[in-house]
Amino acid sequence: MAITNKSSNELTNIELSIQLSLSGLSFCILNRNLNTVINLREIQFEKKLNPLELLDRLKELFHNQETLSYNFSKVSVIHENDLFAIVPQPLFNEDCLAHYLKFNSKILKSDYITYDTIKENDSVNVYVPYININNFIYDKFGAFTFKHISTVLVENLLQVEKNKLNTRVYINVSFDHFEIVIIEHSKLKLCNTFTYGSYEDFIYYILFTAEQLNLNPETLKLVFLGQIEKGDKLYEIAYKYIRNISFGNRNDTFKFEKQPQTSYSNFTLINNF
Repeated sequence: MAITNKSSNELTNIELSIQLSLSGLSFCILNRNLNTVINLREIQFEKKLNPLELLDRLKELFHNQETLSYNFSKVSVIHENDLFAIVPQPLFNEDCLAHYLKFNSKILKSDYITYDTIKENDSVNVYVPYININNFIYDKFGAFTFKHISTVLVENLLQVEKNKLNTRVYINVSFDHFEIVIIEHSKLKLCNTFTYGSYEDFIYYILFTAEQLNLNPETLKLVFLGQIEKGDKLYEIAYKYIRNISFGNRNDTFKFEKQPQTSYSNFTLINNF
């Protein structure tokens, strides 16, 4: 989804990518001419916020971070929440957006609902963005684009799995939730998100999903992305039940003034450029 206006920014070839959830936010700045990420930062909130509090934290960030005052040639926003549903294009009707969400998400009549088109598998991702965040970004920068995090994940992972014949379970780990994307024979099988409050919750949702899709934990291939490393307690409890575990890769070609934590962290934030 793109929001545009009639004003035009002076081209600087400096691009901004922002990712926001109620439990944290992150941003990175890319110098396109140098192919270098010149700033990368993640902020984890001390508690889960509401959308109004999230906007306050974002305003505070812009006030305190001098680099966010650059004249960006492109601004991209990723909305990270569980208010989404992926619909096959042939079944999609733009007049029925709320119907796609009401059975598995708690939405309000006042919620603004939009969608992303996922060309890689001829589908549409219907979701609720943080509209107050969009309004703030529009007032600050004018033209910008935004997507749901699941759109960015599915687009990139379908490219990674193109022409492959096996099944992989991708887990994109955040502090208190994770997205799960399952791709079978190069096609999207499932995309969902779960909130976890303990290590037991974390593995339960993974094993429950595998069971529902008749995937054997002894043989399934699990690939981690995001905020997890070998030796973490999340990793250890997953390895207790699933032996075939590996870590993904962003497959970016950028240079970094400060290296990300791993080659698979900030997967959606950096791959959204």
